[in-house]
Amino acid sequence: MADQLEATTTSPESMPRMIAFMSSVLERVSESNDLNRRFHPTQKLSVFHSLTTPTISIHSYLQRIFKYADCSPSCFIVAYVYLDRFTQMQPLLPIDSFNVHRLLITSVLVSAKFMDDIYYNNAFYARVGGISTQEMNLLEVDFLFGLGFQMNVTPATYYTYCSYLQREMLLQSPLQFADSPVDLARRLKLHCSFDEDESTHQKQLAV
Repeated sequence: MADQLEATTTSPESMPRMIAFMSSVLERVSESNDLNRRFHPTQKLSVFHSLTTPTISIHSYLQRIFKYADCSPSCFIVAYVYLDRFTQMQPLLPIDSFNVHRLLITSVLVSAKFMDDIYYNNAFYARVGGISTQEMNLLEVDFLFGLGFQMNVTPATYYTYCSYLQREMLLQSPLQFADSPVDLARRLKLHCSFDEDESTHQKQLAV
């Protein structure tokens, strides 16, 4: 398994710029919900919650997933869509510092299975995520039920999320990112389903 992990190593320079900005958004969301949790103790715990906050940052964790999972870059955008859907359908389980890492590894796993023709199995993702295979299996099932098995992502929805993340990129580095959302999506190798329309969805992650 160690050889398999090593074989999928990608140089840090090849990581899409989107990953860094996705982690920035998720860090802000987690920190905000950590504060809200103090005033709303009724938020329920789930299989995604750890007993303590992981020592690895969200950015480093996403880098690790990208480095070893070897899934297509578009999987990370779709994983972000899934996280948003999950928070909309499970309002008592907001993303915070205690569950964001498990939600991330699970959303990327599910996205890779839906988007890519070739992907690693749950045991591999479990090792990448630092959890057991049994826990990875449980997280996947719980995540799918939490989504109501709504896996399809239309191009319009995909471009919407690309647009939001691009705005994040422009706000932080306005001179470096001049791609349009369509160009950005094309560079991320868009290949989505076409039988769903979410253009009116409010994005709870986009805060």
